[in-house]
Amino acid sequence: MSDETQELGITESKEHSPGEWYAEVVQKAGLADYAPMGGFIVTRPRGYALWEGLQNHLDGWFKQTGVQNAYFPMLIPESYLEAEKDIVEGFDPEVAWVTHGGHEELEERLAVRPTSESIITPFMSQWIRSHRDLPMRLNQWCSVIRWEATDTKPFFRTKEFLWQEGHTAHRDREGAWDETMTRLDQYERLYEDVLAIDVLTGRKPDHDKFPGADTTTSVEALMPDGKSVQGGTSHYLGTGFAEAYDVTYADEDEEEQLAHTTSWGTSWRALGALIMSHSDDQGLVLPPAIAPEQVVIVPIWQEDTREEVLEYCEGLQSDLEATGLSVNLDDRDERNPGFKFNEWELKGIPLRIEVGPNEVDDEEVTMVHRPDGENVVADRADLVSAVEDALDTVHAKLFAASEERLEEGVREAHGRADILGTIGQHGGYVKTGWCGEESCETEIKDQIAAEIVAVPMEDDEEHETPVHDTCGVCGEESVTTAYFAKSY
Repeated sequence: MSDETQELGITESKEHSPGEWYAEVVQKAGLADYAPMGGFIVTRPRGYALWEGLQNHLDGWFKQTGVQNAYFPMLIPESYLEAEKDIVEGFDPEVAWVTHGGHEELEERLAVRPTSESIITPFMSQWIRSHRDLPMRLNQWCSVIRWEATDTKPFFRTKEFLWQEGHTAHRDREGAWDETMTRLDQYERLYEDVLAIDVLTGRKPDHDKFPGADTTTSVEALMPDGKSVQGGTSHYLGTGFAEAYDVTYADEDEEEQLAHTTSWGTSWRALGALIMSHSDDQGLVLPPAIAPEQVVIVPIWQEDTREEVLEYCEGLQSDLEATGLSVNLDDRDERNPGFKFNEWELKGIPLRIEVGPNEVDDEEVTMVHRPDGENVVADRADLVSAVEDALDTVHAKLFAASEERLEEGVREAHGRADILGTIGQHGGYVKTGWCGEESCETEIKDQIAAEIVAVPMEDDEEHETPVHDTCGVCGEESVTTAYFAKSY
């Protein structure tokens, strides 16, 4: 292997040093670099293209379900933040403050948004007058800053991150709860249909809800190292925010009523889950639905066959692009096919098409699946359907591996020693009966840094009939089932 190929390739092992491996994949696949100040990253075009892919899917679904995009200031007056006491208490340690404009000290400190309820809700209050103004559904794509990150882990743990945050107001609990579930379903769809990751859905225990929320729901994704990623959250806020910011409407009888509100968001942490879930010791692995290039065509020629091989490849590219697929024809003279194979594997292209003189003579194509290197030969005449089938198969392979990991990664345990031992040995999710007391979570958290990442929805059988009659930690009567895990 040449020095250049060695420099290009991944040198760390996903199994033995996942942290170093992850950082190497992010950098060598051209997704991001570390910024000069700790906790921040520079997102490179290829990394940003992944974010745009995610954004395009979600934004389309949001608009199909009545959401309008807006944009609110990054800076929030301290007095606005303080109007909702739970927000202040919940986010205060993480808020970055602007105190000066130029050389002038500001009369009022301005918070760099950690989330935007406290700037969006007051304007919803101004814009909502009547029941005819409801429901109101707003979303913004932006960045937020939370001064909490210690070790920088691109896309997983940064002080600034890109996300979307949706904010809605409704006439009653039923409408707001339906909204909360609609967004949770869309996040689940994003992970399963776009990112090819199977997820667990549930709600957070009361002590871990979004500050000021009535109910926080989430999707949770299990990573190969046994840790959980909170992949998106959808909050039913009740009437607390409406009360704090005076979001009222006149009903049909001209009686003033408090609105019920929701908020929901997902961030580029989804990209971290994508990279960690599927990628391997050869580099990045991308599902077709989000890959910037879905197919790469690598011509293999000798000098006397160059022209006919390239002409054949150009025909393939033209036919595939006509169907809307994103295709790269790598016709660089200065790189040999082996180098190109390695480079495109590193960059995660889902499907590689290899074309040499034999393929041209036989009117065929050789397709190579990125996840496992499976080779499939197809007739040139069936090119489009064969490639579409191959891309569907690549997605199915990735999702099947994630689905299997989740199925095998949920284990029952009962008793403090059993819970600690199971998490310590296997990672993943440990489900057990739970009495509802935060102190029981704290006992596990202090020992092994695992916490309750989800409890079942209230209408779920595992809530109505907990997996055990007694709490797995203290032995008191259980009120629900709890899923413990270490998390990012």
